[in-house]
Amino acid sequence: MGNIVGIDLGTTFSALAILNTIGKPEIIPVADGERLTPSAIFFDEEDGKTIRVGIEAINSRHLNAERSVRWIKRHMGQQDYRKLIDGKEWTPVELSGLILEKLKKDCAVEHGEMHDAVISVPAHFDEVRRKATMDAGAGIGLNVIGIVNEPVAAALYYATTRNVTGKVLVYDLGGGTFDVTIMDVTGHKMDIICSQGDHALGGIDFDAKILEILEQMYRGKLNAELITSDEDRAKYEDEAEDIKKTLSRRPVAKKMLYGAAGGMRAEVTREMFEEAIASLLSRTDILVEVALDEAELKPSQIDTVLLVGGSTRMPAIQERLTKMFGFAPEIAVNVDECVALGAALHAGLRMLRDNPDAVPPGIASGLKDISLQDVCNHSYGTLCAPVDKRTGRRVIENRIILKKNTPLPCEASQTFYTVSKGQSALEVTVTQGEDTTPEYVNRIATNRMELPPDRPVDCPIKVTYSYDANQRMHCTFEDMESQNALEVDLCLDKEGEAISDDTAEKNLDESKVR
Repeated sequence: MGNIVGIDLGTTFSALAILNTIGKPEIIPVADGERLTPSAIFFDEEDGKTIRVGIEAINSRHLNAERSVRWIKRHMGQQDYRKLIDGKEWTPVELSGLILEKLKKDCAVEHGEMHDAVISVPAHFDEVRRKATMDAGAGIGLNVIGIVNEPVAAALYYATTRNVTGKVLVYDLGGGTFDVTIMDVTGHKMDIICSQGDHALGGIDFDAKILEILEQMYRGKLNAELITSDEDRAKYEDEAEDIKKTLSRRPVAKKMLYGAAGGMRAEVTREMFEEAIASLLSRTDILVEVALDEAELKPSQIDTVLLVGGSTRMPAIQERLTKMFGFAPEIAVNVDECVALGAALHAGLRMLRDNPDAVPPGIASGLKDISLQDVCNHSYGTLCAPVDKRTGRRVIENRIILKKNTPLPCEASQTFYTVSKGQSALEVTVTQGEDTTPEYVNRIATNRMELPPDRPVDCPIKVTYSYDANQRMHCTFEDMESQNALEVDLCLDKEGEAISDDTAEKNLDESKVR
């Protein structure tokens, strides 16, 4: 069989790990010897068939920024995003596939076939983004046996290599996303309690603040713009990232800036940087507080804080967490590599559960004591039209069926009723979110279900949601009298569009349940 693989498909860097013969995960360097591969793509100008991925793409983007792609993870799941190159429109799934393909091909040179893989995703990725990530792997020939939340993967690796126990908070701040996950850890047994996160908060946002500082300095001293082209921006984005890394080691970073009005010397202090990113850091604080509230825990009840992601190297992060919890967070493993390493462990656990005969005895023995219990990261419901007790009128409401933080796998059902005599169809909507008000939840799948004709009002419709350990959900809408059922795999429902409020009001009497 091929290797059992875990992949961290990151916003700024990606990595691949395999399980060795005794079930221990190892990072596999790519062709240029690097353990981390920049998640960057460059389409060669002279040879349209040549696509550079990784460090070559980073170095080439200064030549022609229009032919380069970075941070594509920020666009995963966006159906309308396209990158036009030489007449071809590239989707986020296809572009992500190019990054995965480099990892797969380079690592296979010395280690053979890369086949069964788990790919990591931010804990707060919704179903559309999760499915897009799996599609990216499947598109380049990987058998994506599952996905795993990044903080869960990191904690899995921490817990199998360090003496971690009790209530553990994983603080995962990477290049483009932020997650905080709280779990109960006893030895190699991990039970997820809850997760919070922001898929648009990470290192590139801190870099952008430094870039603003550089532009202001240049404008203030030379009364001119530092950046006048996409190529300039690409260059100084990289300079800003380098300054950020320097400020994690030293109190001052110095650079020469060259713009339309000539060159100037710039000095950025750590104090300037931390003041500029204060609002971003406050967003992480709020999400930590929300996660603690969900877990019904106080900071004093957290035993360990684990750091994940390159952005956690910033001193301000470690200082804030030390002040919040009263002790320093742990950074005992490589914060850039632990997600890929944990994803490989997760892949082995999935194989043991689903296809144990395909797992070599040495790997099976190395994994036998590890146990992981994950939870739903969102609440899932459906739209219905109950009667408002105050007004006597029907109102559209989001009814939650599966609650956030329910242990996986899980299943739940509720019964609804048709609202009009002779109702011929239902417009069934799968929602994701915690609110009962439709405007404040995501409508992630919408389908039409035909009903038998000439029936009275109040015919029962049973709605069942099942959520597996791979964080994939299946929905069944069953007409109890006729036993006709509509099956919805919401991850596969690419054409399902959320109904607008106008459509919902128009169809209220004809196509809703209560």
